[in-house]
Amino acid sequence: MFEFKVIAECPQTGARAGELATPHGVVETPLFMPVGTQATVKAMSPLELEELGASVILGNTYHLYLRPGAKLIEEAGGLHAFMGWRRQILTDSGGFQVFSLSELRKISDGGVEFRSHIDGSKHFMTPELSMEVQTRLGSDIAMCFDECLKLPATEDASRAAMERTVKWAERCREFSQSRGNPRQALFGIVQGALFPDQRAECALRLERIGFDGYGIGGLSVGESRDDMYRMLDVTCGSLPRNKPRYLMGVGMPENLIEGVARGVDMFDCVLPTRNGRNGNLFTSAGRMNIKNARFERDFSPIDESCGCYACRNFTRAYVRHLYRSKEMLAARLCSLHNLYFLVRLMKEARASIIEGMYPKFRMEKTSSLGIAD
Repeated sequence: MFEFKVIAECPQTGARAGELATPHGVVETPLFMPVGTQATVKAMSPLELEELGASVILGNTYHLYLRPGAKLIEEAGGLHAFMGWRRQILTDSGGFQVFSLSELRKISDGGVEFRSHIDGSKHFMTPELSMEVQTRLGSDIAMCFDECLKLPATEDASRAAMERTVKWAERCREFSQSRGNPRQALFGIVQGALFPDQRAECALRLERIGFDGYGIGGLSVGESRDDMYRMLDVTCGSLPRNKPRYLMGVGMPENLIEGVARGVDMFDCVLPTRNGRNGNLFTSAGRMNIKNARFERDFSPIDESCGCYACRNFTRAYVRHLYRSKEMLAARLCSLHNLYFLVRLMKEARASIIEGMYPKFRMEKTSSLGIAD
C-alpha cells in the first residue's frame, strides 16, 4: 500500500524525482504540501486545492486531538471524509505544537504534560497517544512523536532531546505494528539541532528501527540559511536512498529549491496562506507586497507568468482595493496564488530533474526569487 521509488536523479546535485504510492493514489515528488492544521487549509476549499494541483495536505494531531477530538473524526469516517478531501493526508504528530504553544509543560521519558492553549486543561501526550490519535484520524502518513528544541541549543540539551526522540520513535513503531492502521505509513523524525554528528547518528538509529520515510525536524526555527543547508547536507547524506525525505516546516521558494538540490522530496509550511492573508505574494520576479501604493493603478496580473485563478482573472489594482476595503476575497486570492506558486515550483523542479536540467533550473530560479517591490 505504500511504496517510494526514485525515477530520476541529478548527477551534479542530490536532486531526485520520485513516485510515492499511498492508499489514495500515487504522488509525484518533489512536492509542496499545503498545511491544513485544523482540518482545513485556511481560506481554501478542497476543490480549489485540487484545482491548483495539491496532492497531499497536512492535518495536526495536537489541534485535532484538542478540538473536535479524534473520536468524533473517526465517527465521521476519518479525516478524509470529515473534511471532504479525496487525496492524500499527512498528519504531524503534534510534537512541535506541544513544545511551541504550551507555556506550561513538563517533559519526561514517558511523554509531555501540557496545558491546552484553548482552555488551559491539562493533558499528557505520549508517543502511544499521538499514534492512537493519528490512527483514528486515518491519515495516509503519520509522523512519530518527537522532542523539538528551540535554537540555539547546547550540545547536551540537543543530545538529550535526540535520545528521547529515538526512544519515542521505537515506541511509535511498536504501537504502529501492533495496533496501528495497516493502511497508514509511519515516518521517523531526525533531530540533533545544529550538531552534525547528532544528526547523522539520529538518522542511522532511525533507519535501524525501520520507517516508511523520514522527516527532518528542528530546522527553520531561527537558524541561519547556511546552518539549515549544512544540516540538510549531513542529514540527507545519512538517510536511505530508497525512502522519502520530508523537510518539515520549510516554505520559502529559495529554501525549497536548495532543499531539493540536497535530496529532499517533501515540504510543508504555513507561509503561503499566512503571507497571503497579509498581502505578501510569491512571484516569478520575487516577493511582492500587494498593499504597496504603487499598485493602485496597476492593471496587470499579480504575476504575468502565473496560471492561477487569481492571476488569470484579476489585477494588482483590484486585489489591492480588496485589501484596503478589508474584503475576505483578498486573503483568499492571495493564499490561492501563493499555494499555486509553490506547488507549481515543485512540479517545475521535478520536470527539470527528469530532463537533466536541474542545475540550470536552480540557478535561474535562485536569481529571480528576491524582492520584487
